[in-house]
Parts: sequence; C-alpha cells; structure tokens
Amino acid sequence: MALLVVAVILVPVLHLAMPPDSVFHVPGYMVSLLGKYLCYALLALSLDLVWGYAGALSLGHGAFFALGGYCMGMYLMRQIGARGVYGNANLPDFMVFLNWKELPWYWWGFDNPVWALAMVMAVPGVLAFVMGWFAFRSRINGVYFSIITQAMTFALMLAFFRNEMGFGGNNGLTDFKEILGYPMQATGTRVGLYVASALLLALGYLAARFIVASKLGRVLMAIRDAESRVRFLGYDVTAAKLFVFTVSAVLAGLAGALYVPQVGIINPSEFSAANSIEVAIWVAVGGRGTLVGSILGAFTVNGAKSYFTGAAPEIWLFFLGGLFILVTLFMPKGIMGVWAQLRGKIKGGLHVAQKHRA
Repeated sequence: MALLVVAVILVPVLHLAMPPDSVFHVPGYMVSLLGKYLCYALLALSLDLVWGYAGALSLGHGAFFALGGYCMGMYLMRQIGARGVYGNANLPDFMVFLNWKELPWYWWGFDNPVWALAMVMAVPGVLAFVMGWFAFRSRINGVYFSIITQAMTFALMLAFFRNEMGFGGNNGLTDFKEILGYPMQATGTRVGLYVASALLLALGYLAARFIVASKLGRVLMAIRDAESRVRFLGYDVTAAKLFVFTVSAVLAGLAGALYVPQVGIINPSEFSAANSIEVAIWVAVGGRGTLVGSILGAFTVNGAKSYFTGAAPEIWLFFLGGLFILVTLFMPKGIMGVWAQLRGKIKGGLHVAQKHRA
C-alpha cells in the first residue's frame, strides 16, 4: 500500500513537473505503460483471490477482463457522437459501414457513464455467478473447472469475432475521442487514468485482504486444502466458492474497464485463452495465496515482456515458458515464497547469534 501511495504521487509529479530533458522526467508513454501494468496487477489479484485461496484455477479470467473492457469501449464509442468518420451521431462507424439501421438494444444506456460502470461490474459478475453456480453445484473441481473456464473464454472469442454480434468484429472498438468529457490524448487525462488505476488496485487489494482475513477467508483456505472435509463439517462450500468467484470476476471487469482507455482499443483477441494462461503465470511467479505476490508477479513478468519484446522479440515466448517451468520446479511458492524462506533464515541466524552472545 505504501508503494502504491508513492506511485500515485511520484509518477505524476515526475511526468508533469520535470522538464522533458531531465533524467528524472517520466515520459507520457511510460505513464500509460505503468497504468496498463496496474490494470494487469488488479487482474492478477482477482485470479489469486479465487485460485490462491479457494483452490479453483480459472483459465477464463481473461474473458471477465475483456467483458469489462468491452463495456467501457461501448461507452467510449457512444461519446464519439457525430465526430466519427461517417458523422452519424446515433451509430458507431462500424455499424454504419455494415448498414445497420438502428442501435441494438444492448447498446442502450451506454451513453451514460453510471450505466456503463454498472455494466462493467454486472456483466462479468453475472456470467461468473451463472457459470460458477452450475460448476460448483455439480462439484466440478480441479483441471475440469480449468477446462470449462478456458472453453468459455474461447467460445466468447469466437462469438465476438462475428460482425453480427454488434461489437466491431475482428477490428473491435477503437478511435475513442474522450472520456467523461476529457480528451483521450490530453496529458491530464492520461495522468488521471493512471491515478485511477492505482487507486482501484489499492481498493481491490483492501477488499481482497478483508475477504481473506475474515472467517470466510479461513473457510476458503480450508476448502482449498480439504474440500470434502469442509463439506462434511456442514459448511456451504458452493456458496463460499460462488461468492469469491463472482467477486474476482467483478475485479477483473473493473481492471479491463480502465485498461481500454489507456491502450485505446479493445478487440476479440483479449478473449484469447493464452491471455488467461499468462495471468496464471503472473500469479504463480509472484506466489499464489499471498495477494501481494500476484501484484509483484504481474509487474515482473510484464516488465520482462516489455523489455524482451523490444530487445529480442524472437525469444520472448521461450523466456515465458522457461520461467513457468523454473517456477514450477524450483519456486513452487513463487517470489514471495523465496522471500519468506530468506527472511526465515535471516531471523534464525540472528536468533542463534543472540543465543551465543547470551
């Protein structure tokens, strides 16, 4: 939390107050890149909540992220109005190009930011609730649950690629002009989105910490370690898992909503199953079941991705695969696990030294 507070204050100050030729100046592209990392960190946090504490590995969290992004993209498209290529104030450009005559009913209300925010949370949340209710009620666990969630995101990707769906097809939604009345390309807007991403990550972390520190959190960890015993003791396992799965989907949707205005586009590739697998790698690298580790893993892996895709793009996927194998074999508890071991050894050494002195 202290690091997030520093990031909220320091990065905007170094971007706005320092001259461009200063070594301490943070360029505009870096502000957007860090904002994107913050959204990824919230996505990783949402997966850690359900995987690290409830033991349910979802390989479909990329779908919740993308759905939240599409809801935000629909709002941003409605803000374009008559400034589009075809000058149609009622229909987005891609609908005019495809000869749509009227706005589909599921686009209604997205010119209102409050409605758009509600849909950002409701659409992923309702999908997770419905899917989780059927899966957990049927006691689908382990690899079978992972396969079902991955199939869900793949099916959504295929659906959103179709022009008939009314979401821009292969091209998706882009060419945004403003958000809440502020120009998208303005420096103040870029900084505001960065600050909003950091604050949302902080709130998401506090909410997740509140859940895992509560009695429900203890039940979730018991379910993760011995679900049949918890069920035998009389706890409602289905309700506990369904609650945390729905909350994690809402957090993922909010992350996607702030991600879209910072990158300027949302398309069906965000539903790719590979994206959801990569999120699981972030959590595994940082250390699942720690919350902080998921955030650390998201920044570490994506920082490496930004470097390697620029310096040596041909080896990036090999690096990612090797990293996952390394973590699985030698760091099963991730970076946070290694840190805990080092801290324990240091404390043990200090304790032994004090006993010798005594």
